Amino acid sequence: MSAEQRLEQKRQILQEQYDILAKKLTLLRLDWAVETDTAHRFKLATQIEANERELKETETELGELEQQLTKVKQASSSEKLYSALLKLGYRQQTREFRQFINAHSAAAFLIYGSPEYGQRWLLNRLIVKDIPIILTGKIVRIDLSRIARRNDINALWRELGGRVGLGRQSTITEIAERVYQWWLTQNVLLIFYDVDCLSETFLHELIRYFWLPLAHKVKEVTPPSSQFKLLMFLVDYGGCAGSWNVPFAEGHNAWKLTKITEFSEVDLTYWLDFALDELPNQLTDQVEETIQTILKNSDNGIPEPALEEICHLSGCNWYEQEEKWLRL
Repeated sequence: MSAEQRLEQKRQILQEQYDILAKKLTLLRLDWAVETDTAHRFKLATQIEANERELKETETELGELEQQLTKVKQASSSEKLYSALLKLGYRQQTREFRQFINAHSAAAFLIYGSPEYGQRWLLNRLIVKDIPIILTGKIVRIDLSRIARRNDINALWRELGGRVGLGRQSTITEIAERVYQWWLTQNVLLIFYDVDCLSETFLHELIRYFWLPLAHKVKEVTPPSSQFKLLMFLVDYGGCAGSWNVPFAEGHNAWKLTKITEFSEVDLTYWLDFALDELPNQLTDQVEETIQTILKNSDNGIPEPALEEICHLSGCNWYEQEEKWLRL
């Protein structure tokens, strides 16, 4: 039995108790009104007072329970919508990601597209749907916009060294060795946000001097002494890194996922049909009208405005849910 079902069952029992108390109170008041014996009237008055107190307490408890039930229902509705949204679009990127992680213990991925194309949403979707176990391992996040204005690659190495728990003067070799030792005992997830804030040269050096030696060392473990994953994500919010001369290739265990595009009318039609059972009636009663509304209010399917509009049509606030849904 779900939490919602348990609360609903408790609410029904409490409502029955409330109805019985209310009926009893009505009868007591009628008896008191026609009673002429003073002692008996006093006794009835005492019973009425006790009954009113119990009725008030039950009413308060019932109100609190109904508030809990409303919150649970809202959470359940939100979770259903989230589950459905994880199935919308990004099919090519998902296929590529699954193909690569199934074949390699170490893999790096560039996620890129124009602004508001849901790069962070896609990152979280790939992890949540395909390898959620990695969230229990070591996670290192680096916001490259913090160091992008420094025309010094060493600023990147200092930041990375600090994030992995080494001194800020650590060498690239020492940093890579620390990550490798982690990987021997647990899953490791490295995320570099705002790759578009770096120069092409700096990104090339990150791949060449940090990732390639680390990935090659993982590949040399034969037979594998670890069943864990080492994944690195490079998140480009500007859509420029995809055209840079950076060594993304099979031999480097580094791949450039297909550039993110808009949600098409076909994408939305397929999704509304496929996720029908998880979506609210507001979205599915008039499918064609829903699709046109989403496209109109998202500049023809730009992912983040489209996700926001879908939430709006579902009676859900995207901005309130975003940080709950996006763990990375």
